[in-house]
Amino acid sequence: MASDSRQLNLFERSGHFWSGWFGSQKAPGSQLYDRSLLTAVLSLMAFGFVMVMSASMPEAQSLKDNPFHFMYRHVFYLLGCVVIASVVLRVEMKTWQKFSPFLLLGVFLLLVAVLAVGTTVNGAKRWLSVGPIRIQVAEMAKLVFAIYLSGYLVRRLQEVRENAKGFYKPIAVFALYALLILAQPDLGTVVVLFVGTVGLLFLAGARMLDFFALIFAGVLAFVALVLLEPYRMRRVTSFLDPWEDPFGSGYQLVQSLIAYGRGDWFGQGLGNSIQKLEYLPEAHTDFIFAVIGEELGFVGIVLVLSGLLFVALKAIRLGNECLGLERAFEGYLAYAIGIWICFQTVVNVGASIGMLPTKGLTLPFVSYGGSSLWVMTSAVCILLRIDYEKRLSQIQAVQGRL
Repeated sequence: MASDSRQLNLFERSGHFWSGWFGSQKAPGSQLYDRSLLTAVLSLMAFGFVMVMSASMPEAQSLKDNPFHFMYRHVFYLLGCVVIASVVLRVEMKTWQKFSPFLLLGVFLLLVAVLAVGTTVNGAKRWLSVGPIRIQVAEMAKLVFAIYLSGYLVRRLQEVRENAKGFYKPIAVFALYALLILAQPDLGTVVVLFVGTVGLLFLAGARMLDFFALIFAGVLAFVALVLLEPYRMRRVTSFLDPWEDPFGSGYQLVQSLIAYGRGDWFGQGLGNSIQKLEYLPEAHTDFIFAVIGEELGFVGIVLVLSGLLFVALKAIRLGNECLGLERAFEGYLAYAIGIWICFQTVVNVGASIGMLPTKGLTLPFVSYGGSSLWVMTSAVCILLRIDYEKRLSQIQAVQGRL
């Protein structure tokens, strides 16, 4: 038994996470992380690669005279995911908790840098260019703010539950982030941050008065932001009735709905989409779900949504288990990641089927886009690390009692 304990301690110190795939030789089947979660995410990424290649070829041919331009870039992004995973999986959760304020400050400075020296694309200044790579800092802000808020709830949980001061401190930090992101402008990311913040504070047991006051203020702010910007107002009105101006403000949604209509139950077949032939703008990014619907039909849509729902529910369940084991930081962070994945999926799908205004958010793990893919990879690797540390602590606790 002492020998087994020494082996586990050596395993933890060396950080050879991937050897946990095979489980412990002394305890068959006791793998040290969630294989099903990893399999689901890898399946979504592989599927996303196929659909990005299918949806992007016409536009790549038109813009770059190379039908595989976006596919090559997506391969590069996937290779970047491997590098990110090899680093993030080795970082202990106590390290994330310890350095969360510094991560928050670092991303804040990057958001300021975006406004000062950022790259403008389609009228929005959202990217920092590092050589040939463009980084969307707002994507990083989603994960970093979740890490910060989880650490804050661990430090100030009683204060959050008992008085308004503790509740509104993280809201002030959110407001500062929101102002910088809105200046880019990027309302979609702000909405995701707001929903994640509200959801996590609710799960932490914040007072209902503070909770509903925050929701009310958020709704008012959203309405004001829509009314003050004509292009946002056009998005809302076109979403309510896209057929009123099918060749103007409602064009993108009309083309998306046509794609879904052509898909029927089983789709037109992989690669046989007509709408991706430069009828549907952003077919490989924000509206890739419409191409999935056209090529693979209702059955394909259900399978993709089932995979994303599985990942989100895994994160929520992991949060429950960690809180039950008094691992509060890990529990809150798993909750935040689960809420984020679920809500971003709802917004992306809702926009493409005409249930929500267009927000410019990617479909997690599937859409083309390096920043989104890399940040989502980091988030999932953190979930795997949380699960790994939870299982390892349980094994060590059992061995300690023997």
